Amino acid sequence: MAKRFNEEHSIQDLLKQFIQVNKLDAGMDKIDVEQAWKSLMGTGVNNYTEEVVLKKTTLYVKLSSAVLRTELSYGKEKIIKMINEELKKEVVINLVLR
Repeated sequence: MAKRFNEEHSIQDLLKQFIQVNKLDAGMDKIDVEQAWKSLMGTGVNNYTEEVVLKKTTLYVKLSSAVLRTELSYGKEKIIKMINEELKKEVVINLVLR
């Protein structure tokens, strides 16, 4: 029979440990960045967003509106800062709007 340990751990701590041990950080970052984009940009921008992909430290966003792409390109640094603040770590360094 397996030995039981009397140490108590929160589920959050156990999940963090599981993610680190199995090297799932990059995959979780991809999901978190996509969710952060959707929550920060709102429905107006999300209606024109076709794809959000994180490759290493570069976020690629495919937009269906050229006008919106041009307008968002003026605030790239602010968008990067907002996403990183939302995630509480520096995940995105570059933003490419397509």
